[in-house]
Amino acid sequence: MPRPSNTEERRRQIVAGLLKVMSERGYERASVSEIAKAAGLSPGLVHYHFSGKQEILLTLVEQLAAQARQRVATRLERVKGPDARARVDAFVEAFLATGGDAAPAAVASWVTISAEAIRQPEVRVIYEQVVRADLEHLTSLVAAVVGRRKAPALAAGLFAAVQGYFVLAASVPGLVPAGSAASTVKRMAAGLLDPAGAKEDA
Repeated sequence: MPRPSNTEERRRQIVAGLLKVMSERGYERASVSEIAKAAGLSPGLVHYHFSGKQEILLTLVEQLAAQARQRVATRLERVKGPDARARVDAFVEAFLATGGDAAPAAVASWVTISAEAIRQPEVRVIYEQVVRADLEHLTSLVAAVVGRRKAPALAAGLFAAVQGYFVLAASVPGLVPAGSAASTVKRMAAGLLDPAGAKEDA
């Protein structure tokens, strides 16, 4: 595999710098000089590689989405056989489970990104693409359990719970008992998707 170019490495450093600063201070206070300091680079190098702070933010959205999808893929690969319920749980674990691959700074930054999506149209476009793609993936997993008709509403409820945990974890640290998010949403999924809970409405 070819070695990443110096430009790619620098861009990664800068995006990681924004992630660090934003997870601690938010987007508004993430100045280019603060991003450069966190990245171990000069502000001039930041300006050389990115047109501005928003471009760094848009790149961060893409990187966080790619990391989350890789985490989902890894968890789904561990599911043995065609166990549709286990695949839903694997999706939930990928987003909420703690462990060596957990990323609290990424979660905090994702919540900030969701707020910026309300304020900035360019951020909203890419944020919506990511969220819609993730929800569509979860909907397809849920549909394998309960069928296509009920899947959209049930998947949206589970996905909203995941996103709600992100907000609580980022805005009020320590409020959610450590390690409880994934197990709680998995229990919600069991209640919604088991044969009794998933019966078609009369």
